[in-house]
Amino acid sequence: MAELREENAQLEEAMRAHAVVDQAVGVILAVARLTPEQGRDVLGGVSEVTGIKLGHVAELIVGWARSGQLCSDIRTELDQQPLRHAPPASAGD
Repeated sequence: MAELREENAQLEEAMRAHAVVDQAVGVILAVARLTPEQGRDVLGGVSEVTGIKLGHVAELIVGWARSGQLCSDIRTELDQQPLRHAPPASAGD
C-alpha cells in the first residue's frame, strides 16, 4: 500500500512539472511568435546554456509572466534563443 501511495505521489509531481513546462512554452510562444516545437527548443536551449534545470527555468519563465521580473541571465538567453530557432527568412521577405 505504501508503494502505491509513493508511486501516486510521483505521478502527481510529474504531472505538475509537465504543466509548468507547458505553461512556460506558452509564454515563449506568446512573446516570440514561434511554433510549439520551437518554443520547446527555446526552453531547452535556455536550460542548456544557463546550466539551470529545465523545470526550474520553466518556473522562472511562468513567474516572469506573472510578475514581469526575470533574472538577467535567463532574460538574455531568452532573447537570444528564438533567433537560433526561427526559420530562415525567404528571399521574398
